Amino acid sequence: MILETAAIAVGTIIATKALEKTTEKLTETLLDKTGKFLVTLKKQSPHTVVAIEKAPEQPLDYGKAILEVESAAKANPEVAQAAQELVQAAKAEKNTNFIQSLQQQADSLKLQQSLSVINYQKLADEIKNVFQGNTFNAPVTFN
Repeated sequence: MILETAAIAVGTIIATKALEKTTEKLTETLLDKTGKFLVTLKKQSPHTVVAIEKAPEQPLDYGKAILEVESAAKANPEVAQAAQELVQAAKAEKNTNFIQSLQQQADSLKLQQSLSVINYQKLADEIKNVFQGNTFNAPVTFN
């Protein structure tokens, strides 16, 4: 569960950053939880935050970032709590472009090649399953 939470948290940050550059509006709750998570994570793992903040301008090794977030969450209950709050805010977000962006992050995770023991395909599918329960007014395709 911590690995899935870490993956959704990282994907949420990237998706939020992508939409900040557009005219898309996200809920204040999601933006607040994203900021809180980054501040909390930075205390535990500053290099991870720097790498996440540079994405997508600089390629991010999602697998490594997810493992580092998971490790930080296991080592520090404050990071784990902030990650969980961020995931809950992401699940509550109704912006379809945000959901699509997060789905794209899951697809990117599927494509990443790594020697890690993580099954990225399964993890990406779990991320998508979290958001399939949401109801949308606009057409959205989940692969």
